[in-house]
Amino acid sequence: MRLFLVRHGETVDNVAGIYAGVRDSPLTAHGVLQAKRLATYLALRSSTIGPVQHVFSSDLQRAADTAQAIVDAQISTVASKSLSTSGLPGQLPTLVKSADLRERNFGSAEGQRFGFSRDDAETHDEMRVRAERFIITHLDPLLGDLVLGTRPAASVVVVSHGILLNSLLKALLTRYAPLELARLAQPGPAVGQPVYLASWSNTGYVEAVIGASSPSPGASSTGLTLAGPPMTASPTLPAVTLSVARVNAVDHLDGLKKTRGGIGSAQFDRRQRTVDSFFRPVAKDQRGGRS
Repeated sequence: MRLFLVRHGETVDNVAGIYAGVRDSPLTAHGVLQAKRLATYLALRSSTIGPVQHVFSSDLQRAADTAQAIVDAQISTVASKSLSTSGLPGQLPTLVKSADLRERNFGSAEGQRFGFSRDDAETHDEMRVRAERFIITHLDPLLGDLVLGTRPAASVVVVSHGILLNSLLKALLTRYAPLELARLAQPGPAVGQPVYLASWSNTGYVEAVIGASSPSPGASSTGLTLAGPPMTASPTLPAVTLSVARVNAVDHLDGLKKTRGGIGSAQFDRRQRTVDSFFRPVAKDQRGGRS
């Protein structure tokens, strides 16, 4: 099982250098291309990582639109292989949106240019609470099914935002892989700042390999007892293992260049026709006219 922690595609506010935490900044045209590149890349890797059957995202449109591209590519892959989902629940991925995956709320700095004072911004402890709540609500059940063998191996994708993803990764490693946390941890940018684990470019991702191992006597089903609801201790249940394989992977963006003339940095227009659409044959109705 693979877990992908993905940052959304490029946004209008990213280009403008504006703080956009809970501010709902849309993807640029280039950001949409980045999302589609990632979606295709993950679909093509299905033979090695398994199908992506669970996709979670922030409920902000830049993350949700990136996640939807991944869902659409997975569905297209299933359709192209002529696989019937009859009797195969979970074969097609689902998208679940969660406000807990929103970016840090920058308070009065929302919509301001980088460098603006943000003393009233959401604290790192508040983000940690949201990250842990998401893990307990959504990821723990999936990982529990994995170690019990009640769910087939598949991949899980979480699409969120740069700062929140760092909090989410730290919470995951604290819960499931403290040795990995120690390996990746770097000092914060300033004294008293939280531990820094990874950076995320637009559509960059952290890839983690999830597995199961024999538990030590008296261990819980995760091998750890940390924040969140208590887990039933059982020496007979395997323990979840988590190892980080890649950090800020952007292979899918190789060769992708931004459209010149400011078009690539502009907000994506869903009504805009792509260049290839002008060269597609026009469908005809049964009377021989244009449809």
